[in-house]
Amino acid sequence: MAICTEAPVDYPRAAMSTATELELRFVGGTIELRGAAQTTALPLPPACRWDARTRCFRAPALAYAALVRALRQAGQAYRDAARRYGVLEEGLQVRRVPRPFQSEALAAWSAAEGRGVVALPTGAGKSDVALLAIDARRRDALVIAPTLDLVAQWYDLLRTRFRCDVGVVGGGEFVLKPLTVSTYDSAHLHAEHFGARFGLVVFDECHHLPSDAYALAARSLLAPYRLGLSATPERADGRHALLAELVGPQVYRRDVVDLAGAYLAEYRVEQILVELTADERAAYNEARQLYREFVAAAGLRMSSPEGWSQFVMRSSRTTEGRRAMAAYQRQRLLAFAAPSKLAYVEHLLHHHRRDRVLLFTERNDAAYELSRRFLVPVITHQTKVTERSAILAAFAAGTTRALATSKVLNEGVDIPAANVAIVISGSGSVREHVQRLGRILRQNGDKRAVLYELVASGTSEVLTSSRRREHVAYQ
Repeated sequence: MAICTEAPVDYPRAAMSTATELELRFVGGTIELRGAAQTTALPLPPACRWDARTRCFRAPALAYAALVRALRQAGQAYRDAARRYGVLEEGLQVRRVPRPFQSEALAAWSAAEGRGVVALPTGAGKSDVALLAIDARRRDALVIAPTLDLVAQWYDLLRTRFRCDVGVVGGGEFVLKPLTVSTYDSAHLHAEHFGARFGLVVFDECHHLPSDAYALAARSLLAPYRLGLSATPERADGRHALLAELVGPQVYRRDVVDLAGAYLAEYRVEQILVELTADERAAYNEARQLYREFVAAAGLRMSSPEGWSQFVMRSSRTTEGRRAMAAYQRQRLLAFAAPSKLAYVEHLLHHHRRDRVLLFTERNDAAYELSRRFLVPVITHQTKVTERSAILAAFAAGTTRALATSKVLNEGVDIPAANVAIVISGSGSVREHVQRLGRILRQNGDKRAVLYELVASGTSEVLTSSRRREHVAYQ
C-alpha cells in the first residue's frame, strides 16, 4: 500500500463527513486535525501536537501522509479538506526506453512507498527517473531545483515530454500548473501557500535541502510522494541525515565506477603535482609562516568547526590580524594559481587542442585570469544569461574548444561534448570534485574522458586534494 493511501478522485468525502466531525485542513504549511478532543485515544503520529490556541491537533504538512494512514488504520472516518492536488489526466507523451538501472531505481522508490532518495552520477539520467516517477503516480507534481538554469532545463524537459503547459515559480514568475518547477528559494517563500497543491515533489540536487530554510519548505509541503535526486547526497556537516525525514531513505545508488563504459564515458583521472619555482616557494613560505604565527599566538584550532569563523573575527581586530588574513589569502593564491601551474595548463591545452576542455578554478578572479591568458571564454555567476547561452552553444558546436569557469558549472549543466577537465584549483569538497568529473562523463559517441587535477606540491593544497579525492570515483 502506498504511504499516501489517498482516495481516488471519486472518493465519497461528503458521505464520510456525515459520520464524524473530524476534518483535515491545510493552513500555512501545517495540517490541522479538527474535531478531535485533546484527550483523544486516536493513535496520531508523534508530529501531531495539541495547539491550545486553535484547539486542534497540528503537525507540519510533511506529516499529512502519516496522519491519513493512522486515521485509516484506526478505522476513523474524516473529511479531507487539506489536499488540493489532482490526478494528471495524461502521463508521458514522449517516452524513452529506460536503462536497466533507471528501472531499478524506480522500482526501489515505488517499493519504499514513493518516498526516498535516488543517487546516480552526473550524466546517468536522474531526471529520467523523475519523469518515470511522475508518470507512475500521475499526481500533480512540483520539481524543485537550486538554480534558474536548472529550472529552465526542467521546464523544457517537462513541457517536451508531457506535452502540456508547465508552471514556473522563481525568477520573477509565479504560475502554478499541475506540473510546476520552482527554485528552492521560491519554494521556501511560497510553500506555506501552495504546499497542498502537489501530490508529488521532486527535489533535484537534494543535498541542498537540509539547510534550515529549505528544510522548512520541505516540511511545509503536503505531498505524500517525494523523490530526491543527487549524485552525492552526503554533506560535510552531516545534515544529509535529515533527508530521511524530509524525503525518505536512500532507496537506490549507483556510483561512477558502476556505470562507466556501459552508460557513462570511460574516464581516467590524473593528479599532477606541480613544483613551485624558487621565488614562488619563498613567497609562499613567507606568507604561510606569517599566517600560522598569528593562528598559534591567538590559540586557534583551524581544524575545529569554529576555527575559520574565529580566525576571521580575530583577524579583523588588529593590524597584525589583518596582515595575517592578507598572508592567508596570498599563500592560497600562490598555491591555487601559481604561474608554474598556468604554464602546465598551457601545455595541456596544446596537447588537447582538438578536444573540448573545461578549466575549473576555485575563484572568479582566477577564472578571468585564465580567460585573459589563454583567450578562452569564461562563465561565472556574473555572466549574463544570454552571454552564457551563446558561450555554451559555441562550445557545443566546436567553434570554442576551451572554457574557463569557477563554481557555476559544477552542477546542473548538460555539456555532452566536454571530454577534458582541468582542475586548477578547488575546495576540499568531495561533492564538488565529483561534480566536476561528472561534467565530462556524459556519453557522446565513443569519447573517452580525462580529468587532470593540478596540485601545488609542498603546499596546503596537497591536504585539500586528499580530502576531495575521498570518493570511489578516484580510487
